[in-house]
Amino acid sequence: MQAFQSLLELLGMLVMDPRTGVLIALLVVASICDFRFYRIPNWLTASGTAFGLIYNTMVPISLHIGVLWAFEGLLLGLLMTLPLYVLKVMGAGDVKLMAMVGAFLGVPAIFYAAISTFIVGGIFALGFALFHRALGRMLGNVKNIAQTMMLSAIGGIKPEIRLEASQSVGKLPYGISIGIGATGYMVARQLGYL
Repeated sequence: MQAFQSLLELLGMLVMDPRTGVLIALLVVASICDFRFYRIPNWLTASGTAFGLIYNTMVPISLHIGVLWAFEGLLLGLLMTLPLYVLKVMGAGDVKLMAMVGAFLGVPAIFYAAISTFIVGGIFALGFALFHRALGRMLGNVKNIAQTMMLSAIGGIKPEIRLEASQSVGKLPYGISIGIGATGYMVARQLGYL
């Protein structure tokens, strides 16, 4: 009973902290919007990013962590997901949402939150493909994307990927993966696992 009480206190601290509590609330709203409309509104990512930058400037975690730390997190979140947008694997709203998460979490936390998100997204994509009996198509698409990325990195050319509608496995609301991955990372960190 004591361990459960301690767990609830730790999770309560996570939600009551304005930095993480507001981020979790924004991620929930983004996940719902993405699930219902396959879009993450710009007002949500823009206002969330502004809040993250301003809050981290006004209430820094420590003396050497403030607006620069938040801005670095924003940039890393953007840079980690931008190649997926260029390859048409991820939508622009997803990229902006991950950048927003970076403005809240800073560096290096955004790196771990993004890795958690990619793992959750991969599991969701695999489940989605299995459910729609399109695993072969999905694996073929992943192979084509990986080959194009490698060739463009070696040759220094802009990747050109055009998937026909018949090749697509379907749309996956990736905002849900970002919400679960980033929140899962914050909970694991709060509980001392990371």
